[in-house]
Amino acid sequence: MCDTEHTSTSWGSELKTIAVAEAVGSVLAHDITEVRQGEFKGRAFRKGHIVRDEDVGHLKRLGKEHLFVMKMAEDEMHENDAAFALSNALMGDGVAIQDEPSEGKINLVAKHDGLLKVNSDKLLRFNMLGEVMCASLHNNTVVKEGRVLGGVRAIPLVVKRDVVQMAVEVASDDLSDVVFSVKKLRRPRVGVVITGNEVYEGTIKDAFKPIIDKKVKEYGGEIIGTYYAPDDKAFITERLEELLNAGADILITTGGMSVDPDDVTRFAIRSLGAEDLLYGAAVLPGAMFLLGYIGEVPVLGIPACGMYHSITVLDLVLPRVLAGERLTRRDIAEMGHGGLCLECENCQYPVCPFGK
Repeated sequence: MCDTEHTSTSWGSELKTIAVAEAVGSVLAHDITEVRQGEFKGRAFRKGHIVRDEDVGHLKRLGKEHLFVMKMAEDEMHENDAAFALSNALMGDGVAIQDEPSEGKINLVAKHDGLLKVNSDKLLRFNMLGEVMCASLHNNTVVKEGRVLGGVRAIPLVVKRDVVQMAVEVASDDLSDVVFSVKKLRRPRVGVVITGNEVYEGTIKDAFKPIIDKKVKEYGGEIIGTYYAPDDKAFITERLEELLNAGADILITTGGMSVDPDDVTRFAIRSLGAEDLLYGAAVLPGAMFLLGYIGEVPVLGIPACGMYHSITVLDLVLPRVLAGERLTRRDIAEMGHGGLCLECENCQYPVCPFGK
């Protein structure tokens, strides 16, 4: 044994100089550079690397006879081992580890396209522990396969095992409500009823159909039928029934949502036996939005703002409906925080604060 110097770190690990041959299992306390004349100059071993048997020969070829290393105490973990344990505790369905941990960090990625769900209360408790951290995308972000969802890290090079264990317990105390999951979005069969005397009679040209078609197709859905209807409750009701009988699993109506006496769309929806009707949303644009269910079929009532704004309440609600969520009044009310569209000249949604 060739120990020449001992120092204690603030977290209890012992730093010392040790012979390369006896360093296996120890943690490097500094980077080691390799220079091959005319070929390579750079880092051969990173600070925090755990020395392996196969590293000994390489280190000796670099002229290293002694190393400055850390000997971890029994109650400590290397940052990479900690990051791996933490990541596994945070992951739920549809989430995977991107790669091996590096410098105590692991990225979590989406295993498939879908809707990211984040338990923000658990995430807060996790981050309150100190020495561990996780940063993520916002809850209810629509993601593609392979998208980075969050980064998990053990902050010190060496972490106390009890801290890691507490973090794991916080993240996994209820496996039915994990911190991160990605819900698959179903491909809907959508029936559309566009209301308004002026459109039905041809006084003005409809602007809703191309907008609805585009949004549905973005999620791989199919429009099985589009009807135009005057502001007539019975007429609208009949068209909605026809679409249901044709196999629509989502109904979208446009217009007729205000308090104007001619606006009767919501009354037509109610007459079909719609339940859990929610009229009004804490979102601008989209305050006069309506959501209800005819059996298991969601009905989305889009106010006139959907013609004039490229992004509205529909963009916040539709992916959640496609993920199988049955939204409540609380869900809609919570959208008020971040529910104000800034109406930017060049819309960058979803890379913006709207709906966050």
